[in-house]
Amino acid sequence: MPITRKVGPRKRAQVSSEDSEPESLHSDALDDPPPKKRARSSNAKSGSSSKPKSKYRKRKTNEDDTKDEEDAYGSDIDLKEGQQVVGRVVQAPKTGWVPPGQISQNTLDFLAHLKDPACNDREWFKLHEPVYRRTEKEFKEFIEEFTNMLTEVDSQIPPLPPKDVIHRIYRDIRFSNDKTPYKRGLSASFSRSGRKGIFAFYHIMIKPGNESVIAAGAWCPAKNELTTLRNHLLRSTPAAKTLHTILSSKAFTTHFGPPRPHPRGERQSVFGHEDQLKVAPKGVDKNHKDIALLKCRSLAVSYRFTDAQVVAPGSEFMDVLRAVADVMTPFVHCLNDLMTLPVDNGSDEESEEGDTGGPDEGESDEGE
Repeated sequence: MPITRKVGPRKRAQVSSEDSEPESLHSDALDDPPPKKRARSSNAKSGSSSKPKSKYRKRKTNEDDTKDEEDAYGSDIDLKEGQQVVGRVVQAPKTGWVPPGQISQNTLDFLAHLKDPACNDREWFKLHEPVYRRTEKEFKEFIEEFTNMLTEVDSQIPPLPPKDVIHRIYRDIRFSNDKTPYKRGLSASFSRSGRKGIFAFYHIMIKPGNESVIAAGAWCPAKNELTTLRNHLLRSTPAAKTLHTILSSKAFTTHFGPPRPHPRGERQSVFGHEDQLKVAPKGVDKNHKDIALLKCRSLAVSYRFTDAQVVAPGSEFMDVLRAVADVMTPFVHCLNDLMTLPVDNGSDEESEEGDTGGPDEGESDEGE
């Protein structure tokens, strides 16, 4: 069905003609002046020859407008006085959808439109809301199956419903130069405490253009957690040694490569993401053996998928996700230990440089 809007008097119509909305969403009738007011009944009875003629012209104009709208949208539209058509609602495709737990090409096609600034617009989105709702339904079913898989791989993840782990598609544009209202992908996050919390996360995003990704790690943890993690590394605690063992394991390096700062644009982005200090944190020797880790403000790994992998039939995509999540789980558990377990001040193994801790609580990191 079409979407209509109310049309005000002539002064209002002049203002709306300068609107920046796409021309394709407007009816041709929007450029016509508003109809004249209906003549009073007393004048109609007076027998004046000019009044019936004016009344006939108004009726003729309305019939022409309705005919134009019928030609443009292929059906007769019953408009109330003061309403005009601004666009026709696009219904979701009736074919091409897949069983629960899979992602269809229809979903990728809808998200691909949001990369176009002309489509990443509230009015365009409103006209295509039935398509979005069907896409959202498919993604929720996929996340429900993904949650079942992830809770089998990592028993510390609670089996929450999709609505508690899925992120909104609406962007927060209050402090952004990019004012497009919608994200270009669908995503969800999982941790011990759900979608939010102090713990390390798993994150999955479906995004067309071979940009779908599964990631895991700690993104910009709070200062207390980051300080505790650095203290473990400085004191070479058992948890820190476990981290080194995980990062050097064959399974980890096969999927994510050796640990190094995040290089933008690579298919398998690895340790550190883009959040890395330019110099050593205060109180840390720049020649420390773990300086590359100590300079990181985020510790994360991610693995990208092609569109062909995402829409693969059956359980192929979910099976690949399971294999990657299985490698990520020890890394996530180790980060949780590094951020939450207190550092043993009586540890026999101090750092080689004789440091007694990480950055001071009252001081900020250098290189910001």
